[in-house]
Amino acid sequence: MNPTTPEAVADGEKTTDETTETTETTESTDRAVAKNPEPRDQDETGPVDEPEAVEETEDDTDADEATSGRLAAASAAVVSAGLGVVGLTGAWTGRVAAERETLIGQIKTSSGGSAAQQINEIYGDAWHSTALVNGLFGLLALLVGAYVLVRPAFGAPARQPQAGWVRAVARGGIALGTLGVLISIAMYFDLIVALPTAGG
Repeated sequence: MNPTTPEAVADGEKTTDETTETTETTESTDRAVAKNPEPRDQDETGPVDEPEAVEETEDDTDADEATSGRLAAASAAVVSAGLGVVGLTGAWTGRVAAERETLIGQIKTSSGGSAAQQINEIYGDAWHSTALVNGLFGLLALLVGAYVLVRPAFGAPARQPQAGWVRAVARGGIALGTLGVLISIAMYFDLIVALPTAGG
């Protein structure tokens, strides 16, 4: 009996066992790769974070538009209140219009005219021009204030309600504008103070 045969057989068994273990290791590696494939390159799949970046940009745009809308409403409310005050107290444009009508009346009556005509041309027309200009400022205040209050009802609904002080200022502008229009109408038609009359 060859003494080297058992060793050879043992070596053959070892070789067979090592081959089997290598084969099993390779198969298990293949299964792991099949279950968990390697991620593709960024060029093949495209950027992963691109949709999130687009969403953030849209959110920023919406926030900017909402902020601009609130600032515009606040500015319009302040403008409405300012126009209402001007409609009540008068403006330099009203004085310029009155002085122009006075000058025209003096030119018309320079060659002569009755006392009633002079009163109407020099004083009455200037008075009516001032009332007309003040009434226009009051009407603008009324329209701008109404726009501020009505604007949220149209278009896309805002995420945040309109600030309380904006509505309060707009209502104040509407009140002042309405009062200015009423006073101007009464002045224009001589309901508050009538034109003086010539004696005798």
